[in-house]
Parts: sequence; C-alpha cells; structure tokens
Amino acid sequence: GGLTDKLGTRKAFAIAICMWSVAAMLPGAAFSVITFGVAMFLLGLGEAANFPACIKTVAEWFPKRERTLATGLFNSGANVGNIVVPILVPALVAVVSWRGAFVVAGALGIVWMVFWLIYYRRPEEHPKVSKAELALILSDPAEKVASVPWSHVLPCKETWAFAIGKFLTDPVWWFYLFWIPGYLQSTFHLNLAQSRTPVVMAYAISIIGSIGAGFVFKFFMDRGKTANVARKTTMLLCALLIVPIFLTPFVHQLWIVVALLGMATAGHQGWSANLFTLPSDMFPKSAVASVTGIGGFAGAV
Repeated sequence: GGLTDKLGTRKAFAIAICMWSVAAMLPGAAFSVITFGVAMFLLGLGEAANFPACIKTVAEWFPKRERTLATGLFNSGANVGNIVVPILVPALVAVVSWRGAFVVAGALGIVWMVFWLIYYRRPEEHPKVSKAELALILSDPAEKVASVPWSHVLPCKETWAFAIGKFLTDPVWWFYLFWIPGYLQSTFHLNLAQSRTPVVMAYAISIIGSIGAGFVFKFFMDRGKTANVARKTTMLLCALLIVPIFLTPFVHQLWIVVALLGMATAGHQGWSANLFTLPSDMFPKSAVASVTGIGGFAGAV
C-alpha cells in the first residue's frame, strides 16, 4: 500500500503483477515442499498489492458517490475467478499437466500487465477523457494534501476502524472459500464433479451481492442521504443478509443450503465492497492505498 502511494498506481501495480505472474509460474518448477512454499510466499507478496492498487484506482477515477459500485464490480472479478477455475484448470491439467497449468495461469498475468501499461493513466493524463468526464471525476471538493506519511496515517482512529473491520470479516470470507466445497461434498456425499455446480452457484450469488450493494448505496445517496448514513445502512442490510446462515446445520436439502450459503456470500461481498470504499471516503487519495494495505494486513493476521 505504501509503495503504491509513493510510486503511483500505474507503476506500482505493474511491478506487483510482474512479481505475482512470475511467482504464479514458479510452482510448475517446484521439486520439494520448500521450493513450493517459497513460490507461494512470493505469490503472496505480489498479490498483496491488488486491493490497495485497485481501491486507489477507483479513488482516482470515480467521484465518491460512484466508488462503491465501481469497487463492487472489480471485487466481483475475484468471484468470477472462483467460478472459472473449477472449469478451466482441469482442462489445462489434461492438456499441459499440472506444472504447465501453473505456467499458463502465471503467463496470463504478464499479458494483463502489458495491457495495463498501455492503457492505464490517471484521468488528468488520459487522452480519451473529455472535459465533461474529467469534471465529473473531479467533482468532489479539491484535496489540499499531496502526500501523507505513514506516521500520520497510523495514529488515525479511522485507520484502525477500517483495520478492525477487515480483521473481523476477512477471515470469514476465507473460511467460506476453503470450507464450502469440502462441506458440500462430505455432507451430501458428492464427488468432485457433482459438487461443482452447487459450489459455482454459491460463489455466483456472491457476485450479485458485491455489485448490488453498490446500487443500494447509490439508491440512498440519490435520495439525499449523506455518504455516512448511506454507507452504514447498506452495510447493516448486508450484515442482516448473512444472519440466516446459522440455519445451515439443521437443513438437509442441498439447494436450500446452497441458497443460504449464497445469501451469506452475497451479504459478505456487499459488506466488503462498502468496507473497501471507506478509506477513499475518509482519506485523501494520496493515502488510500496505505490505509487499504494496513487493513489487508489486519485481515491476513
């Protein structure tokens, strides 16, 4: 996060994606648990830049009232990945072996990085942004702060409010990611092929929550609510959507369980999209990536 704020989104994200892509290919050459672990460590270093850079990108390109929807859209990309992987990877393994599958997946990151470097600019520097578009993007009150050192970011109670929110809710999402496939297979006695569709459905519903929460926030904003009220009301609705998940152990119908899981994942991703937008609500653009990085650290802990 700090590196992104210092170097700028375009340069820092390109460095991170380059590292991530190489690290994603390295497991294909692993010959022991240790070498595989080293590759995973480097993968984590590269991946860590994703959300700080993405949130900063949204802050650069959207006024505050539109950022939640934009965040929900890019956040749903990870969930699309969860849907594509069970379909794509077995085919890759069949064609190029499991080692080759790692190499192909990593190489896709390099391709993405090339397009990023070709097309991404700040709106003030982008040749295809019209004056009207730029006026909309910059319609929020002008920021007087050019840079914010970490010594000023860390003591802020807003930083810790965001970090605690990430600390409490990120592990829940990772729990769902790791737990849902095995849970459905063991509870309903499904093999890998049979569990694919229910798992994909649970993750697909989460995309609706991620994007839908952006529309809900905008709905409240369009009716004259402050960003503070609109954000917290939307997050409350998302949290309530998760509550019925406690019924899951008492339900013995597969698709009802999938519906409950889908509601929970949708609520969590709607909450997450709003939580991710908070740093750009409370901090100048020059500090957004740093604060997001601190929150990501807290969630990982």
